[in-house]
Amino acid sequence: MTTHTALSSITFFSDDLKGKEVINKVTSIGLLKDVFADEKSRAAIDQDKLVYEVQAYLPVQEGTLGGLYLGITKIHPGKVADEYFMTRGHFHELSDRAEYYWGIKGEGYLILMDRDRNTRMEKMTEGSLHYIQAHTAHRVVNTGNSILSFGACWPSDAGHDYKEIADHGFSARLMDQNGNPELVVV
Repeated sequence: MTTHTALSSITFFSDDLKGKEVINKVTSIGLLKDVFADEKSRAAIDQDKLVYEVQAYLPVQEGTLGGLYLGITKIHPGKVADEYFMTRGHFHELSDRAEYYWGIKGEGYLILMDRDRNTRMEKMTEGSLHYIQAHTAHRVVNTGNSILSFGACWPSDAGHDYKEIADHGFSARLMDQNGNPELVVV
């Protein structure tokens, strides 16, 4: 007979992870210098204004082959000029790794960009499921008036390549165009 021992006591409530092993990270507008198209407008916002928060459960060491991580991100509503609040976006360091996102609450879009800089978007709503293919940069944008929360599951050896996006950005941005979110090529 095999006995299984739980690695930890994590509780998953709708859009909250609870447990002593859960990592919590907050990102304010002040930490997002040069992420939004209009840097002057970003700099004029209270630099402590919360844009998004992440809860993550990382049960194995980063780089472990065959391990999985679980996270929940909550993006607050808001804009910098005509650009909606969003996550930084990233490729994976091991770019052949895929990931799942699923909508929990709120509404917004998952922005996807391949290595040829072709960009597209998928609507995120409560219950939507999104498979992010390998070799694809991804970021999430909140287009609603309430918090957009979504879950994520990714390989523990995938890593995050934020530098590529910081250096070159996405080839399109989701902007408010007369009250409607539109993907605008830059």
